[in-house]
Amino acid sequence: MENYYTPQEIADKLKLNVRTLYKWIREGRLHAIKLGDVWRIPETELRRLLGGEQDGAR
Repeated sequence: MENYYTPQEIADKLKLNVRTLYKWIREGRLHAIKLGDVWRIPETELRRLLGGEQDGAR
């Protein structure tokens, strides 16, 4: 079973503002699942972000 993280947990790990993650979720740049009122980000997305693919670099 895959682990899931809150946007705040991901923001802390990546040293980003949590608002940036919510923006990425809204824009479709970050896959997340809404469970009730809380967004959860799968571990596969965390790995993708750690790999440097989060912003479609030009």
